[in-house]
Amino acid sequence: MIVHNLRSAHNVGSLFRTAEGLGVGKVWLSGYSPYPLAKNDDRLPHIADKVDKRIAKTALGAEKLVPWQKATDINKVMVKLRAQGFTIAALEQTADSIKLPDFRPSDRLALIVGREVEGLEPEVLARCDLCLEIPMFGRKESFNVAQAAAMALYRCRFQA
Repeated sequence: MIVHNLRSAHNVGSLFRTAEGLGVGKVWLSGYSPYPLAKNDDRLPHIADKVDKRIAKTALGAEKLVPWQKATDINKVMVKLRAQGFTIAALEQTADSIKLPDFRPSDRLALIVGREVEGLEPEVLARCDLCLEIPMFGRKESFNVAQAAAMALYRCRFQA
C-alpha cells in the first residue's frame, strides 16, 4: 500500500492497523504523509516523537509490525513496484474508475490512497494502471481514507 500526501497521523495509524490485519506486505509513506519514529530519523526529536505518538494512538503497535518505508518521491516508488510486477491501483473516483465489486485483482497489487478532500493529484493518477472506486449509496460522496482503504484491501484480499 502507498499512502500519499495524507496530513492526519491518526489516519496513517489506522491504515497501519488495517495493513497489519490484512497482511499487507509493506506500507510506503510518500510525500508529506506523517511517518513513525525511524532509525536515524532526521526530524527534530520532539517533532518525531509527537508524530510517532499520534500514529501509535490508532495503530496500536501495528506500525512496529508492518514493514514500511518513507519516500519523498512517489514516482520512484511506482517505478520500483511496477518493475517488481505490481499492478498499481489508485483508490479514487474518476470517469473511468472500476467499481470495487467488479474488480478482479492480480496477485501483486499496490493500492495508492491519498488526500481526503482533494483526492490524488492528476499526475499521480496518470501514472496508475487503474483506478478503483467504492460505490456510494447514501448522500455523501466518499468515505474516510482509512475506511475506504480497509474496504478495498479486504475486498482484494478475498478476491485474489
